[in-house]
Amino acid sequence: MAGEIPDLVALERTGTGKGAARQARRDGLVPGVVFGGDKEPVAINLPFNVLLARLKKGRFKSTLFNLKIEGHEDVRVICRDVQRDVVKDLPTHVDLMRLRRTTKINLFIPVEFINEADAPGLKKGGVLTAVRPEVELVVTAGDIPEKLTVDLTGLNIGDTVTISDITLPAGTKPTIDRDFVIANISAPSGLRSAGEADDEEPAEVPATAQSDD
Repeated sequence: MAGEIPDLVALERTGTGKGAARQARRDGLVPGVVFGGDKEPVAINLPFNVLLARLKKGRFKSTLFNLKIEGHEDVRVICRDVQRDVVKDLPTHVDLMRLRRTTKINLFIPVEFINEADAPGLKKGGVLTAVRPEVELVVTAGDIPEKLTVDLTGLNIGDTVTISDITLPAGTKPTIDRDFVIANISAPSGLRSAGEADDEEPAEVPATAQSDD
């Protein structure tokens, strides 16, 4: 089931308009707005340093947050837009959208590999390569899987795991239609193929005929 959803703490912004937004930026805050969910929009401020750190982690727009505003009930939100300064490329405004539990959204879900000790290919020295350590899925906001589990039992060198090999939670599906690779077990890089000869004898050079002159 759903893992822990990160908190995003905001302050309700009392003023509106460009003047209030400029004052927020001078105070080390980034103005924003929360909308949707059949409720009135709420003007907010987010701490600049906290928001910048979140943005640097990546995938801010595809991460579900638990928005906490004093005086309001916690609500699940997802970012719909981040406006940036055209010169400094720093955030200047954020749009957050409230989500119902039945809302479908795209999220990256981490992949966990289990039973490595039961994979013959790994016992032989094979290397597990996680082609996709995360998979983007269409999920329901109220039922987000914490992770996708890949069972490596019985896998040998040369075997691959595709998305069709994973049992997805009900109500979820990949954003990619084709049966893409999640991971594979490959031979060690120093291992030569069976058909490659290690000790080839040099070809014998025929003796040159000498004349009797």
